[in-house]
Amino acid sequence: IGYWYGKKDPKFNTKLITTFAGNFGLPAIIFYSLTTTNISIELFLRFSYYITLYVLIFSIIGLIILKILNKDIYRLLPPLILPNTGNMGIPLCLFAFGIKGLAIATAITSTILVLHFSLGILLASRKFSIQPLIKCVPVYAIIFSLFFVYYKIPAPKFLENATFLIGYSAIFLVLVSLGVALSKLKVFSFKKALISSIGRVILGPIVGFLLIKYFNLTGFAAGVLLIQCSMPSAVLNYLVASVYSPKKIIDSVASTIVVSTLMSFITIPIVVFFALKYFN
Repeated sequence: IGYWYGKKDPKFNTKLITTFAGNFGLPAIIFYSLTTTNISIELFLRFSYYITLYVLIFSIIGLIILKILNKDIYRLLPPLILPNTGNMGIPLCLFAFGIKGLAIATAITSTILVLHFSLGILLASRKFSIQPLIKCVPVYAIIFSLFFVYYKIPAPKFLENATFLIGYSAIFLVLVSLGVALSKLKVFSFKKALISSIGRVILGPIVGFLLIKYFNLTGFAAGVLLIQCSMPSAVLNYLVASVYSPKKIIDSVASTIVVSTLMSFITIPIVVFFALKYFN
């Protein structure tokens, strides 16, 4: 729907959607999913560790791919190592495993979000700043939610209902925003973007599957990790690059996002089918 609307109305401004999603929607999803699904602080930290390890492993793979392509190994690393676990991953995990999958998907997304505003900006600008993390509302939502999780405090019913409504409305809106964004991004170097995208959507689930086997994960938790590891490059990589990187880099990042997302329309149904068959 978002892609169709973006093509129908090229001047459609998604700023309201992205502002709402970033300042209200994502914090609501984080709070609702972490406080109403009986997720433990140990489980949250464990999956944060898994996805951080995944990013580290994929960083090595990304450096090899970028070296082969003779591309900037710093500024072009984020779209390879930071998948779209929020806009695409959370709705897909909710679709596949219901509310129990949403909690672990959110734990993974929380970690990726922090990495976007720390490691992602560090690589894009080649200098570190704590300011983006301080200004990131969802980071405060993570801290606030983990307070409830750690002390096992039941969320007040009015807050549970409010965050449920806001969070679920945000899921639809961010998907629409993603579609609109994809309708505006262009591919500038298809061959190199294709190689990077293959690394993102083909090697991603393979590395995720190896982590599942290594840590002996089973059930829906393993399925959620596999799905999240299989996501294409996050649109947030483009937003970060557009602020901190030169135009040539921005074009390359946009190309990887578009091609990997289009490829994921083929790979993701296969991954979700596999996850539901073997990890449900």
